[in-house]
Amino acid sequence: MKNLAIIPARGGSKRIPRKNIKEFLGKPIIAYSIETALKTGLFDEVMVSTDDMEIAEVAKRFGASVPFMRSAETSSDYATTADVLKEVIAKYQKLRLEFDNFCCFYATAPLVQIKDVVSAFERLQQSDFTCVYPVVQFSYPIWRCLDLADDGTMTRHWPEYENSRSQDLPKEYHDTGTFYWYKTREWLAGNIKVGGIEVDETTIQDIDTETDWRLAEMKYKLININ
Repeated sequence: MKNLAIIPARGGSKRIPRKNIKEFLGKPIIAYSIETALKTGLFDEVMVSTDDMEIAEVAKRFGASVPFMRSAETSSDYATTADVLKEVIAKYQKLRLEFDNFCCFYATAPLVQIKDVVSAFERLQQSDFTCVYPVVQFSYPIWRCLDLADDGTMTRHWPEYENSRSQDLPKEYHDTGTFYWYKTREWLAGNIKVGGIEVDETTIQDIDTETDWRLAEMKYKLININ
């Protein structure tokens, strides 16, 4: 059983310049994803896919490999994560390296917990799922959401739940956007059956603005208090 960790890290970043290697509590933010992957002990290789030489050097410094640079096609604003992953797998295949499973870690996910990566892998292996990733419960019941019209009028999207108790409403979840496990052969064949694991909401934070960045630092300090 061979496993590969892939960390996509393009050089361009519009909202937060040099986002993938911006300092986060003392070290480049990508270092956290690299170190988490390494510390799980699950991977035969932890690699960073990048088009940027500075990112490549940072990645190597923190223990990742950069066996090849990303192509111009997968470095554009229109390339998807799936495009990047397929390119990485294809390049490894040309090197005669095959992996049974791979995990895509996002470069700006410093709150990911080792135990969650391991739990997701175990679920992948103990089931017929071909993809497993972490989810978190919505902090407020979505069944009570409101529609806001241009004139300021508000109406309940689901008025039938107006008087329901919170504990009686179904639980709903959303993707954390942090890491994704796949069975390689099945994923390449397009056979996708998705499973999930629930994680604590303190371990996730979208990082698209400077305010998001500061919130992520606060959460990191909170969950890493000794």
